[in-house]
Amino acid sequence: MNAVAELSRTQALKALTTDTHDQLDKRIMANKPFANRDNYARFLIAQYGFLRDCDPLYDNPDLAALFPDLAERRRYDRIAADITDLERSLPEHDTLPALEHTQDIPTALGWMYVTEGSKLGAAILLKMAASLGLSEEFGARHLAGAPEGRAKNWREFVAVLDGITLSATEETRAVAGAKAAFTRMNNHLDQVY
Repeated sequence: MNAVAELSRTQALKALTTDTHDQLDKRIMANKPFANRDNYARFLIAQYGFLRDCDPLYDNPDLAALFPDLAERRRYDRIAADITDLERSLPEHDTLPALEHTQDIPTALGWMYVTEGSKLGAAILLKMAASLGLSEEFGARHLAGAPEGRAKNWREFVAVLDGITLSATEETRAVAGAKAAFTRMNNHLDQVY
């Protein structure tokens, strides 16, 4: 744990969630989401559920005080448009109700780390979606990068995340929040595959 203590918060979150993250990535790709539009639609529906769960974070006034561009970072409306592009109905998720974010800020920061971090991998997914005739304007809007670029957007997020002062107990809650977010995405995959 001493090596982790010397890392930035973002580096520590990555180190402590690598196994969970890698398993999730492998699971997603094992379902071949870019083999055809039907597979992609299933992936979209799982992503939609996860982004729906994360969306209340982007309205949290305490998080907005930390991240001034918080509202612009949301993607929930874009993925809803992607599903509509593919002529699918938006899922109701009766079997996996929307998650209510009533947790504290450190736990929410772990969730934010996961949802914001997923934008980095989205660059690769966007290229794969192009093979299905999808783009930032049709069917793959939620995979689009920020206007200022993915790397700059991520660096700005990381600078704020790493600059927040947390106690050791709060750091533990941030890690738990990140792990819970990865688990929740797995739960959404369970619903579609």
